[in-house]
Amino acid sequence: MILNGIYVAIGGFFGAITRYSMGRWISKRVQSSFPFGTFIINLLGSFLLGLLFGTRLVGPTALLLGTGFMGAFTTFSTFKVESIKLSTSKEWRTMILYVGLSYTLGVLLAFVGYLIGLSL
Repeated sequence: MILNGIYVAIGGFFGAITRYSMGRWISKRVQSSFPFGTFIINLLGSFLLGLLFGTRLVGPTALLLGTGFMGAFTTFSTFKVESIKLSTSKEWRTMILYVGLSYTLGVLLAFVGYLIGLSL
């Protein structure tokens, strides 16, 4: 049981660092009220988690990559806060686009990743 927690912690450590680094890299290159960093990271994470799920990984590898890395890499809470910020700034069009595309493309990419994972 403790070993499982260590796998999740290690994956989470690297997932959080990767998210932070990618988010900063994207933010430096794209200046917009649309939160591209979180958007791209969450879509990539949806695809990759679908891919992992499709390969039917279990055990330590699933804990390390799925629960740990992908859990820390993707960020539902930041997505929600950015949506609220867009709303309070009355950037309605950007908020609707962000929320709509995030949910729609996120589910689609998770499904595509799952299908690809099944074929591996």
